[in-house]
Amino acid sequence: MGAAGGMLAVGPSQAQPPKAPFKVLFNNDSTNLLSCVSPYHAKGDPVTTERIQAMVDEAAEVDAHLLMPGMGWAPWWPSKVLPLEDHHRWFEAAYGMAPRNAYHDYLLAGGDVVQVFVDRCRERGVAPFISFRLNDGHHLEHVDEGAQPWNVQSLTQFYKDHPEYRIGPDVRNWNQHVQNWAIPEVRAYKYAFIEELCENYDLDGFELDFMRHCSYFDLDKTTSEQRRDIMTGFVGQVRKLLDRTAGPGQHRWLSARVPCRLDAHDRLGIDLKAMAAAGLDMVNLSPYYFTQQETDLPAVRALVPGAAVYLEMTHATVVGPAVGRGYDNFSFRRTTDDQFYTAAHKAYAHGADGMSLFNFVYYREHGTPGRGPFGEPPFHIIPRLKDPAWLARQPQWNYLSDVTNNPSMVERPLKRTVEPGKPYTFTMTCFPTDHLADGVLRLMTSGDSSGCAWAVKVNGAALERTDFVAKPIEHPHDGGLGQPEQYACFACPRAAVKKGANALEVTMTDGDPATVIYIDLVLPLAPTA
Repeated sequence: MGAAGGMLAVGPSQAQPPKAPFKVLFNNDSTNLLSCVSPYHAKGDPVTTERIQAMVDEAAEVDAHLLMPGMGWAPWWPSKVLPLEDHHRWFEAAYGMAPRNAYHDYLLAGGDVVQVFVDRCRERGVAPFISFRLNDGHHLEHVDEGAQPWNVQSLTQFYKDHPEYRIGPDVRNWNQHVQNWAIPEVRAYKYAFIEELCENYDLDGFELDFMRHCSYFDLDKTTSEQRRDIMTGFVGQVRKLLDRTAGPGQHRWLSARVPCRLDAHDRLGIDLKAMAAAGLDMVNLSPYYFTQQETDLPAVRALVPGAAVYLEMTHATVVGPAVGRGYDNFSFRRTTDDQFYTAAHKAYAHGADGMSLFNFVYYREHGTPGRGPFGEPPFHIIPRLKDPAWLARQPQWNYLSDVTNNPSMVERPLKRTVEPGKPYTFTMTCFPTDHLADGVLRLMTSGDSSGCAWAVKVNGAALERTDFVAKPIEHPHDGGLGQPEQYACFACPRAAVKKGANALEVTMTDGDPATVIYIDLVLPLAPTA
């Protein structure tokens, strides 16, 4: 096993490479092949080489495809670090059941998920990356009870035999049951898998996924400096590994998937400026699960001027009530084409180098029944995301939403209980262009607020109430839209909206307190545009 060692003194990369050339990244969690119904996978179908290839084929217009081969605990490739047969026997002995998972079965039959992925990417002209989950918490709560055969992807002897490596004792708490990165053996376990992948596969790059999950340290027992030293040291070590294993004349790109808000970085040990000096090439700013248009991208751009910065966008903009039990058990509002385009337009205006798509295929049927209606992902948007000039000529669907269900994200960008008579100001960044017409601003609350009276101003201009509209711009998605009685709608003149930060002042003039969970400001194309 490659040793991660202690804290590393890391200097700048010896030769400064050009900025990463990729415009659209596609992050593939690989588990969607099992969880989603698709044109090439029905419920219960096994994993096959052809189905892995189909995952690459359907996203072939992206520039770089980032595959997550498992949860980061047990490999989904033929491994000498943790041989499959050894892991299989341990799981069966530890839990009294034979492990069974479609990827596990594919590997037992001699398959190699990563090699099939890399080969297909090469055939399709797409750069193959691995995105590696550094501290994934999925299913670890079953380490002592409730394990299922398919938990073979998450539960390992290393995790079960070392409860002292966990951040805290509560296996039901994701912030505690993941492992403590202040412990060298924890880092060494992950590094060994990364080393094996870089040594054995023809990769163009590697992403360190700090988002799975957002907990790495006992904050009461570490300082900010200690956390930063550990994580920057790990980034520097992976940089050296990529350089050592690169082919002649090849630069292997190093990316980090990190929170889109800087106030979440300290607790995770993330210092982007130091990491860039240690050889980080790409920064993938993630809102965790959602498409979010308000991020700290401008500040990150200033911190790492030489790195390529990407905004991550996903299938969801708002999470609603649970409709059952399990992980994927909640209703959600789908991201529309125009919301993708507006988010990308704003990101480019803030200095982004490209976009990253995450959970993109989860428009498809998956999870607990009652979360639909489902449909196919909008793969047609991918080439458009590469063209800032085209994006600037589109309608704009700006929004703020209560989007994070992860306490480690620190700040909730929107969720506020509004009381009668008290004005509340929300900030929405917009980059309107001359081809846009007057539009609509919609205010959505968590429950029925039809008995409330509202006054809304945009940059001091009072808006007039207008009729409810369910879809200000037509789109095919009906899930998670809520009911008309949750909305108040206002006509919004194009002239009231300015480039940059816009102040949205909301006052309930009459009614009971209500919680605002979503505000959008939609400007359609002018008739002559």
